[in-house]
Amino acid sequence: VAVKGWAEESSVSPLDLARKVCSLGVRTIIFTDISRDGMLSGPNFEATEQLIRETGLEVIVSGGVADISHVEKAKSINAAGVIIGKALYTGAVKLEEAVKAGGEPC
Repeated sequence: VAVKGWAEESSVSPLDLARKVCSLGVRTIIFTDISRDGMLSGPNFEATEQLIRETGLEVIVSGGVADISHVEKAKSINAAGVIIGKALYTGAVKLEEAVKAGGEPC
């Protein structure tokens, strides 16, 4: 887990932190693999799926989304949502496509 604007790493694992916040009543978290953020290399679906499976939290995927297949993959692992940054700015993902791929727009 990185803190202080991602400038410092703590000794706490993402899974341990997720378990702790769940025990405090938190129900939804954003999980960003900062090594992938802005890289357009794909989110860390393995770690995201583990957080969902082992904590029961609603997890929003963030970091590395490059195309619509990543939105579809997030949906397939039951992620609560997806944060898309650079891929929207570059035009690699169109918002309308992402909403459709994610299902049930608000």
